[in-house]
Amino acid sequence: MHAMVLNAIRTPLEWTELPDRQPGPGQIRVKVTACGVCRTDLHVVDGELPNPVVPIIPGHEIVGRIDAIGAGVAGLEMGERVGIPWLGHTCGVCPYCRMQRENLCDDPVFTGFTRDGGFATATIADARFAFPLGETGSDVSLAPLLCAGLIGWRSLSMAGEGKKIGLYGFGAAAHIIAQVAQWQGRSVYAFTKPGDTVTQDFARALGAVWAGGSDVAPPEPLDVAIIFATVGDLVPVALKSVRKGGRVVCAGIHMSDIPSFPYATLWEERELLSVANLTRQDGLDFLRQVPAMGIVTRTTTYPLQRANEALADLRAGRFDGAAVLFP
Repeated sequence: MHAMVLNAIRTPLEWTELPDRQPGPGQIRVKVTACGVCRTDLHVVDGELPNPVVPIIPGHEIVGRIDAIGAGVAGLEMGERVGIPWLGHTCGVCPYCRMQRENLCDDPVFTGFTRDGGFATATIADARFAFPLGETGSDVSLAPLLCAGLIGWRSLSMAGEGKKIGLYGFGAAAHIIAQVAQWQGRSVYAFTKPGDTVTQDFARALGAVWAGGSDVAPPEPLDVAIIFATVGDLVPVALKSVRKGGRVVCAGIHMSDIPSFPYATLWEERELLSVANLTRQDGLDFLRQVPAMGIVTRTTTYPLQRANEALADLRAGRFDGAAVLFP
């Protein structure tokens, strides 16, 4: 197998030939056909997440075909197309797992962060954390759903039933969840970097009723705002954009420090929440409905060996939607 390996934090990934790996009990080996490039991959490469494991193969928006099955695996078949997400394993015994809140597990394993991921021609995964994908949709179009879509879905679920929803940072996750929100009958307000008219046009093309810079107030108070951008300064901005009793959901795994702000900005029963990872049930609920939602992912593709270029383009915001690697 071949992979793009992170051998040291804040260094370029290196194209590496590795011995083929065999799945252990309860595991599957997946021949990777597409792997999305997520902003969390940048956090891994840049050392912004605690307790990094290196060397590591990044990538956690994996689509592929099962080509080896370990002992004790049931319900999956050779050649079946599956998706491998960020949450790669949980302990099953900690208080959070017992409360069906496995996204908060005390002893988790994360794909592409603490276990080798999908910037490779093959990967090993816990079979219990693999999602059957069926045969509808292309591998490239499905890859961004495995994190941008899943985290966006959990964020939208935590947002409640509000009809006017603001999305701060209109990248991979927001361009998917904007479509889901509209399918649910909500109105989407898109916030981009100030002056980014290209992305604002993109948001309107996807059905946003309004699009503007994050330095501009929405035309009317929002019921809820989801912050996908990693900019802590947006928290008080978003709180000011929602109505009394409104909710702000921070969707990222990493965010810059949140500045102090007057209590009045939070007062009147506004709520501020964060999203951590996802549960397998989130994935099952979301992926089951994807065919009916009519989601169209905008993707920019790169050969696997150009993973560093894809990461650089994501960091610089050189494309709308999502980047996807293919072997």
